[in-house]
Amino acid sequence: MNKPLGKEANVEEYVRRHEHTLSRRLSLWRDAQLARRALRDAGEPGLVLDLPSGSGRFWPVLAEHANRVILAADPSTDMLAFAEAQSSNEVRKRIRTFQSSAFSIGLSANAVDCIFCMRLFHHLADSEKRGAILDEFHRVTRDTAIVALWVDGNVKSWRRKRQQGRLDVEVSAPRNRYVVCRSDIESEFAQAGFRIIDHHDFLPGYDMWRVYVLRKAGR
Repeated sequence: MNKPLGKEANVEEYVRRHEHTLSRRLSLWRDAQLARRALRDAGEPGLVLDLPSGSGRFWPVLAEHANRVILAADPSTDMLAFAEAQSSNEVRKRIRTFQSSAFSIGLSANAVDCIFCMRLFHHLADSEKRGAILDEFHRVTRDTAIVALWVDGNVKSWRRKRQQGRLDVEVSAPRNRYVVCRSDIESEFAQAGFRIIDHHDFLPGYDMWRVYVLRKAGR
């Protein structure tokens, strides 16, 4: 989960580590492809909440739709300031930012057409926390939610499980990224009142990263 980083230097270091290598740039290119597909599946929503927005890496993709209004929220005001500073004038004028946690979003019920959440759920091992956020998403979105996370049932999750088994014996350092059983998360979506429209895998059968497109049940 994005946490307040406190100082601009820490924000810049976070972005440098996560976005400036060749592999990360290729990964972000693929992420952008998946985001575009998910937004199309969601009906090209006109009012989108990007939460947590982090460094604003998806703002250019969200802004490709000319009539879209984009709200961007993050727990860290430093991260929001950095994201705005790094964005082009054309993108920045389309974004309205505010500080918020995914557990308690500072918006009214049915406030947006879609919640866009690409960088949160793979940091949550606790199903109760995931459920609390999904409940809040269900309250705030009028129609859809786009949620990305790591799921099992692929080569990389199998490898990670084997490697983690060895690391757990050798190292006691806490993890901050988790693989979720597909049946578990899909059940959690249903419990929160969402149905799955579609999903898109980063590399089907190989990679853990999956983007779900959800719609409020009954819509």
